[in-house]
Amino acid sequence: MWSDIIDLRDFYDTPLGRLVRRLIARCLSLIWPNLTGMRVLGVGFATPYLDGLRDRAERVLAAMPAGQGAVHWPADARALVALADESALPFPDRSVDRLLLVHCLEGTAEVRLLLRECWRVLADGGRLLVVVTNRRGLWARAEQAPFALGRPFSMGQLTRLLRESLFVPTQSTTALFVPPVWWRLFGSWATTLEDLGARWFPTFAGVVVIEAEKQIYAAPFDALPSRARRALTARARPARPDPTVS
Repeated sequence: MWSDIIDLRDFYDTPLGRLVRRLIARCLSLIWPNLTGMRVLGVGFATPYLDGLRDRAERVLAAMPAGQGAVHWPADARALVALADESALPFPDRSVDRLLLVHCLEGTAEVRLLLRECWRVLADGGRLLVVVTNRRGLWARAEQAPFALGRPFSMGQLTRLLRESLFVPTQSTTALFVPPVWWRLFGSWATTLEDLGARWFPTFAGVVVIEAEKQIYAAPFDALPSRARRALTARARPARPDPTVS
């Protein structure tokens, strides 16, 4: 189930939304400290986090799923947003170096097709950074925030999904340990709460964050599911000669 684009935009314009942006952006900057010369694509509603990357990367673009809707971005320049089908992204093969997925994986009904498209548009050795709602966190139950819609994931579930989609997880972390309500003191204590939560209570984070590298080698034949092995074997079997043909 998709969040509506207007609800997403309005949430990030609130004090709580601005705090969320600051905390998650802090986490992303630790994982991607250097984007010099890189092409970055955000899929979903990633623009609150792409704002801080425009001066650090060669090029930054956004794709917003049709089921969610789109808004103009950036506010101070010509549009760098495409309204797209998340299972058929309008970008060439191997055209981006870094891909940020936010407010997307939880809403799509085509999870594996989406990840396959992410794999396709990433350059060899490119990195995917996924931010999803943690199924065990308070934010998954907070209806006033967009993290409560769609399907949440645990760290283990997301890790397995990425591996099955030809990505190799390289690092992971968690964020959003502040409660999903606005309190003025959170503005000054938020960073401390994040550090304490990440150290002592990572299971209860609001979001799970995983970086994964595009896998460019094929899985061993024995590692494929039995149905896939049978299909490949059938295709590779030599044709039998037709006795009626001389």
